[in-house]
Amino acid sequence: MASHAYRHCERIVRTRARNFSYGIRLLPPRQRRALSAVYAFARRIDDIGDGDGPAEQRLVLLDAARRSLRARRPVHGDLVMVALFDAARRFPIPLPAFEELIDGCADDVRGVRFAGYEDLLGYCRRVAGSVGRLSLGVFGTADRAAAEPLADALGVALQLTNVLRDVHEDRLAGRVYLPAEDLARFGCTLELDGAGRFTDPPDRLEALIRFQTSRARDWYDTGMRLPPMLDRRSAACAGAMAGIYRGLLDRIAACPAEALAGRSSVPVWEKAMVAARALAGAGR
Repeated sequence: MASHAYRHCERIVRTRARNFSYGIRLLPPRQRRALSAVYAFARRIDDIGDGDGPAEQRLVLLDAARRSLRARRPVHGDLVMVALFDAARRFPIPLPAFEELIDGCADDVRGVRFAGYEDLLGYCRRVAGSVGRLSLGVFGTADRAAAEPLADALGVALQLTNVLRDVHEDRLAGRVYLPAEDLARFGCTLELDGAGRFTDPPDRLEALIRFQTSRARDWYDTGMRLPPMLDRRSAACAGAMAGIYRGLLDRIAACPAEALAGRSSVPVWEKAMVAARALAGAGR
């Protein structure tokens, strides 16, 4: 049953978390299966938060996910939970961290907006720093106390990149993640015209995006102190994930107008190159 459940989770990662899959596939089988289970449950929570149903219904579903996590016994036929609980028996995965992710997704459902940068960082820690700490449970490290803040920082870096990648897509869905104080600082409103285009002057929007990319880079600089604290394959996994998202951030910084018009992405060949370099570099 567990092996079938793990294969199910690995399929979810391959099809629904493609950026992360380039890193996860670098792990040995035992760790790869466990991290796939972590990401499959995280994807379930994210999908609820991003769903199209009524807010009240999605909050009920998030509460159900929280209860399934606390039960510590999977409902019959729930392959993701079968794999996750099996992984938690084999690795020191801090399962309560998933509740932070659930809290963050509940913020999404409620349409919470952020007054200041610290508010945005708190959200990023809930929805992505938590996943960094969960991943660290699979990676393992000799000094968890020192490594946890770095795993958290790497998660924050990736989430800030997601925020910048999805500015236009999120705004079309009625969501704004950039802090109100930053919008005011650059004279932006993120209002849309009838065609769904931003009405703010392009130069102001581009300055806002570049300012945010510089902040995200600081979090990458902190988070990338984590890989040297991991074993070779875990370091390669973390390095590949971070490298792909850092490449995405660089694309956004180089051409903010493109990011503001739609979702930026990294070509498949470039992701493969980043993963290969991460594996080669981890062996030095």
